[in-house]
Amino acid sequence: MSDPTAIAEQFTQFYYQQFDSDRKGLASLYRDTSMMTWESTQIQGSPAITEKLVNLPFEKVQHKIVTIDAQPSSPSTASLIVLVTGQLLVDDGTNPLQFTQVFHLMPEGGSYFVFNDVFRL
Repeated sequence: MSDPTAIAEQFTQFYYQQFDSDRKGLASLYRDTSMMTWESTQIQGSPAITEKLVNLPFEKVQHKIVTIDAQPSSPSTASLIVLVTGQLLVDDGTNPLQFTQVFHLMPEGGSYFVFNDVFRL
């Protein structure tokens, strides 16, 4: 496996840039088997996850990553667990919200998709 930290940094940079500019574009990162837990609510499958993200109650968002930690998650598959902490500003607010997000990334065709995603404010 390549460097887990480098993969995690590339993934999170893409994910949050896409999230901040056009959340619909995140659909390609999830599969029908993917599961997200958003503040205790479980959502399964790319269409449902994308619908949740697109319909969040804010127009504009800006993520600022504070930490990224990554570890291989299997001795037999090049999968990763990625823990992200950071701040986000919504709708031009001035008080950032602290967030934590965990991704379980699975390899697929030379890239990765999000198998599990857990988000907490």
